Amino acid sequence: MSKLVLFNSNQLNNIIKKREGEIKFGERIKLLTAFDDIYGKLKNLDVKYVLIGLPEDVGVFANLGNTGTNKAWESTIKILLNTQHNQENNGNNVLILGYLDFSEELKTCSKLSQDSNKDLKKSRQIVENIDKEVTNIIFNIVKAGKTPIIIGGGHNNAYGNIKGTSLALNKKINVVNFDAHTDFRALEGRHSGNGFSYAFAEGFLNRYFIFGLHKNYTSQAIFDTALNAKKRIRYNTFEELEVEKILKYKPQMKKALKFISKTNFGIEIDCDAIINIPSSAKTPSGFSVSKTRQFVSYFASNKNAKYLHVCEAAPTPKTATQVGKLITYLITDFIRANES
Repeated sequence: MSKLVLFNSNQLNNIIKKREGEIKFGERIKLLTAFDDIYGKLKNLDVKYVLIGLPEDVGVFANLGNTGTNKAWESTIKILLNTQHNQENNGNNVLILGYLDFSEELKTCSKLSQDSNKDLKKSRQIVENIDKEVTNIIFNIVKAGKTPIIIGGGHNNAYGNIKGTSLALNKKINVVNFDAHTDFRALEGRHSGNGFSYAFAEGFLNRYFIFGLHKNYTSQAIFDTALNAKKRIRYNTFEELEVEKILKYKPQMKKALKFISKTNFGIEIDCDAIINIPSSAKTPSGFSVSKTRQFVSYFASNKNAKYLHVCEAAPTPKTATQVGKLITYLITDFIRANES
């Protein structure tokens, strides 16, 4: 747990904007006060959901993407804690654990160039170290019987989410990925584009459904290999759903859920799939925020949903509030649907 920075009461009090006659979400959430025996503390704490931030963009850099995903956690926590606590939005069952501190990794990566093969190789080695930290914290949260909600970072962290959950449950898990891309690139060193292919190859990922794949950004090699493995990998495309209107949204969610929900599964939300959201690969053609919220709520309502991961958002100072609001909606939608 060397990278874990606990969220503390001073930070909480500095963020919450109290108002007479109202109770803010942050006034009801739980905190840990010490690092010793995190697993034991989590296991004995009367909460179901554990929020953890992953402020990094090394995996995005290593995949030749646009950085900035290290800012999403900070943007989100400021908004989440100031939402209303009420009968429809209950903070009592939530622990804000904190974030994994990858500042040294980010500093090292800032000195590297994406034009250098040597530097790319080094950045991918850094991602392997990040993988270990993410795997460890997710393992402890799931092993303690809690449901992790993971915010920020690149989609490289799907690997640690899947591996940590799989090891904690001692079985392979399934995943549904709301994404414009498969993130099933070659095993060429770790980055944000191959978290699922590594988890699949190493035996942690069983069934995988990609929801809303963009035809323009899927290589023929992926179509020929991964997307031909229909017993374990299935998909639909954004064009079929939203442009050609060959497929309908709700029936496709039902189809995807049937494919992955017979056993434990994770929910992965890549903000690259949402129209005009600042992200590592911002798209002018994507799903609406409302359809994204509907997606999270639908899958979270299944008893076998084991985690939520919202990634790839890359807020700027001008867009931080809007990105924070978006991710906060997804977090609270997940909790409401999962609890009920």
